[in-house]
Amino acid sequence: MMRHAISICLASLAWPAFADVPVVVADIPPVHALVAAVMGDLGQPELLLTKGADAHDFALSPSQAAKVAGADLLFWIGPAMTPWLGRAIEGTGVKGHGVALLDAPGTHLMTFADAGARGVDLADKLAEHGPIDPHAWLDPANAKVWIDLIAAELSASDAPNAATYAANAVAAKTRIDDATTEVKASMAQVGDAPVVLFHDAYAYFATAFGLNVAGTIAQSDAATPGAARIAEVHQILADTKATCIFPEANHDPKYIAVVTEGTAVKIGGALDPEGALLNPGPDLYPALLRNLAAALAACMARP
Repeated sequence: MMRHAISICLASLAWPAFADVPVVVADIPPVHALVAAVMGDLGQPELLLTKGADAHDFALSPSQAAKVAGADLLFWIGPAMTPWLGRAIEGTGVKGHGVALLDAPGTHLMTFADAGARGVDLADKLAEHGPIDPHAWLDPANAKVWIDLIAAELSASDAPNAATYAANAVAAKTRIDDATTEVKASMAQVGDAPVVLFHDAYAYFATAFGLNVAGTIAQSDAATPGAARIAEVHQILADTKATCIFPEANHDPKYIAVVTEGTAVKIGGALDPEGALLNPGPDLYPALLRNLAAALAACMARP
């Protein structure tokens, strides 16, 4: 009996070190992965976007909205990527501090005007997202900038664990460097072969790793390609002699069959730039990069 009482006492003494860890919420899987890597064993951030959901078109449940309102720290890309979260923040606020990663100093930002794929209606993109392309996590240099910011924000909220957050950030950036090296090796097999993708979300990845994006099927994330757009993609395939075309997670693959009918272009595996189909956690971000490169190389690698 005495031993049992001592165990309970010791357990109660150990609890406050974990109770003080901030309550953290993240919007999409790549952001959640970076935060989870920095938090490590100290705690788990809450991921709002459920597995397989579309980051551009999502509705928070009442319980998720309550988690946003009660968060000590909220890490998100920003309203250009997840407008549903922007609306929730405007409606309920956040108990602690919200951090929009696109606003982080040192983030490499690209505009749709600079990086838009051929044939994409810039007006549609500007109306949907604004001038800045929000898919900035696909540049691993940005992910490393954000990891440092995440560690700094966590340390400011939880000073006793600052050294752990800093050490976890160093380890996380090393894992990203390892993944980046592997992705560069895979993409070297691809060279400058032109590729057609489902939607205009890959400019950061293309710039970081030398991917030659000849065009996209969809004009915007929410738009369904009509007959005119399908005819334009047919012409892009013919003009650029694109090697491969790729479907994408959360988008109807039937359009791939329609636009490739009568062509010799190869159909690659479905790309998942948001990690929507991956298991959430600290390993998701490096896996996301590797999976994109592997799918591209499997279809496009030079013989």
